[in-house]
Amino acid sequence: MTATDQRLLTAARTGDLDAVRAALADGAAPEARDPHGRTALLLAALADHVPVAELLVAAGADPDAQDEREDSPWLVTGVTGSVPMMRALLPARPDFGLTNRFGGVSLIPAAERGHVAYVRAVLAETDIDVDHVNRLGWTALLEAVILGDGGRAHAEVVRLLLAAGASPRLADADGVTARQHAERRGFDTLAELLRAAETRPDRENGGTR
Repeated sequence: MTATDQRLLTAARTGDLDAVRAALADGAAPEARDPHGRTALLLAALADHVPVAELLVAAGADPDAQDEREDSPWLVTGVTGSVPMMRALLPARPDFGLTNRFGGVSLIPAAERGHVAYVRAVLAETDIDVDHVNRLGWTALLEAVILGDGGRAHAEVVRLLLAAGASPRLADADGVTARQHAERRGFDTLAELLRAAETRPDRENGGTR
């Protein structure tokens, strides 16, 4: 790694837009990586430095470059829940099917964490697969119930996923559906939403996007 590349990475991590611009002008490689395999764009995404990300995207930075943990700039938007960062990366045409170390797309951690605004935006503005199944055998709908707290945010996430066509009938690897998980955990509101969705004809449940 050159000194100029190091300047770029440091500036991206700290959100120093002028220093990022200067490093790029001095020849820093947009895809330079730190010892953990993180690019400047990934560092900016992790810290939610949106103007820095916009500049890096304009310079050709890859939104799908994964580090040693299999995180990428696009994937971490689902973890942080940053809609501005998500939108900053869209012009770079990220791969919505790219998966993290758990085999999940960005929608799944967002659903788990109850990032309502992100879930709403990514469903409306991309063609992400609402029924993608990760290596644990969970969809975003299942993860919102299994790892969520059953509160207002997760209830809204469940509503958004169902409205986008998520199948309430998809079970986990043990054959347990999201409704059954909700009932077991005492999440009455979620269970009611899922029970109502299960009673609709298949064509009304939307299916995989």
